[in-house]
Amino acid sequence: MRAPGGCPWDRKQTLETLRTPITEEAYELADAITKHDMAAIREEAGDLLLQVVFVASIAQELGAFGMKDVVRGICDKLIRRHPHVFGDVEAKDSDEVLRNWERIKSEERREKHESTSILAGIPDGLPPLLKANRIQGKVKHVGFDWPAGDDAPLFAKLDEEIQELKDASRGNDPEHTAEELGDVLFMVVNIARRLNVDPDAALNMVCEKFRRRFQFMEECARNESREISDYTLEELDSFWDKAKESMKGEHEGDELNLARK
Repeated sequence: MRAPGGCPWDRKQTLETLRTPITEEAYELADAITKHDMAAIREEAGDLLLQVVFVASIAQELGAFGMKDVVRGICDKLIRRHPHVFGDVEAKDSDEVLRNWERIKSEERREKHESTSILAGIPDGLPPLLKANRIQGKVKHVGFDWPAGDDAPLFAKLDEEIQELKDASRGNDPEHTAEELGDVLFMVVNIARRLNVDPDAALNMVCEKFRRRFQFMEECARNESREISDYTLEELDSFWDKAKESMKGEHEGDELNLARK
């Protein structure tokens, strides 16, 4: 497609212009996985693979590397970081595997004269929920985590952070309020990680639940030939309750009703 006489659009692309398509394709694949749509997963995996091939093709034109180098590089990395599979290192569980992985990564960065911080390599551009989860997971591997077996201290800490947010909200310092809100969100991610819940997937699930309920409310308004903005809050609450009733069986709860008030 990039050869002479190929596609004008493909020939026009650069590594920089591929950043957005790569991100979009990754999200589309993740969305397909969330929906458990195997046909879509297959298709979206192909779309994402195309972007990898595209990157390698452009890099090869620049004289940097080609697709063979990409495949060889990941194979070498997997062998190097799995000494418990390809070497004589023993790993009794997945936590030990991850600790070995981080140790090997640190050694690799040291050889390249890069930062050896356990947090090095976490992209600045990661979505905040994912970034928080990654940061917390990284430091866990070196023992900086809440003690195992008792979740009560985490919920107590969340209560503490919420109280600090309440206190900050009564002041006149938006930056401080934002910081305290960030502390609450960071702690919520900590609890999600502790409960083995993907916070990004959980929030997305709730967003979709809210969307379905609100669209039900909009349909109720259309059936009465009125604009939804014309209703009082009490009338909207009635529609909301009808939406909840009609969508029972979807692990419904009252948290959204509370969140929107």
